[in-house]
Amino acid sequence: MAPISSHPAAASRIAGLIVAGALLAGTLAHAADAPRPTLSATDVLAQSAPSAWRPVDPENTLYLELATGRVVMELAPAFAPRHVANLKTLVREKYFDGLSIVRAMDDYVVEWEDSEGKRPTQSAATTLPPEFFGDVRAEQPFLRLPDGDVYAPEVGFSGGYPVARDPKTHTRWLTHCYGMLGLGRDNDPTSGFGGSPFVVIGQTRNLDRNDTLIGRVVHGIDLLSTLPRGTGPLGFYEKREQHVPIRSMKVAADVPVAERTEVEVLRTDTPTFLAYVEARRSPPLGWYVQPAGHVDVCTVRVAARLRPKGPVPAAK
Repeated sequence: MAPISSHPAAASRIAGLIVAGALLAGTLAHAADAPRPTLSATDVLAQSAPSAWRPVDPENTLYLELATGRVVMELAPAFAPRHVANLKTLVREKYFDGLSIVRAMDDYVVEWEDSEGKRPTQSAATTLPPEFFGDVRAEQPFLRLPDGDVYAPEVGFSGGYPVARDPKTHTRWLTHCYGMLGLGRDNDPTSGFGGSPFVVIGQTRNLDRNDTLIGRVVHGIDLLSTLPRGTGPLGFYEKREQHVPIRSMKVAADVPVAERTEVEVLRTDTPTFLAYVEARRSPPLGWYVQPAGHVDVCTVRVAARLRPKGPVPAAK
């Protein structure tokens, strides 16, 4: 458990963390069974201890470089190992450098690819067995939301990602929530090898278990969500000049340390995260006249932030 200060203000923080015992049971306390939080979700994050956060792994982080800035995407090899590996191969072979964002569909996705179909691949595979879902694994902890879901028997969080599960089939899958990174495909389920990545910017849960999700944006989502919407079918840009050029895509581990964007993600296996969820479910008294008392897996966006800068080392 994250350390709690002895300062008087810690009383409110303790109230916010009172649901921590539910963590051991692998589920969150229902709003009816827990006291009304006294901290907002923003306050929970502001008062969180450093141990409530984890840095992203540079080897499993991608940078999408646009003229407007950098989009940072964390990959999830625990859920789609083949597709993550293949996409990193494409990135390292500079497959995406000089290509464009070709689609921005309102309330749906932003997508980039070789629109002319002329970019050759090198050692990367061009077909892969789908990883739309996988077996439930004991080594992947799962924190279940008690509020229910219309797309899956169970939803919750695992390793910092929104996840759905079906106890009858013992399967689990990542959910298409805002900011999730997926791989577009044609009708053939094996065609989503990574040549057409997309990022969710709306409601796309109908895609669950129909394409492979491989991670999520942890910084710079606004650079994608604010793009002009395509006016063609499915939000594709109709004119070449509407395309948004991609300067490059890189694996963060291949970028000099001084040039990296250091991001950390809120851990989903701590009392702090439980307090964060409860604050989203039933915000403290104040502006809300009638709190919902419920959340769904996509309204609890796992927080991410730039890592705080440490003290400057003394000159030698």
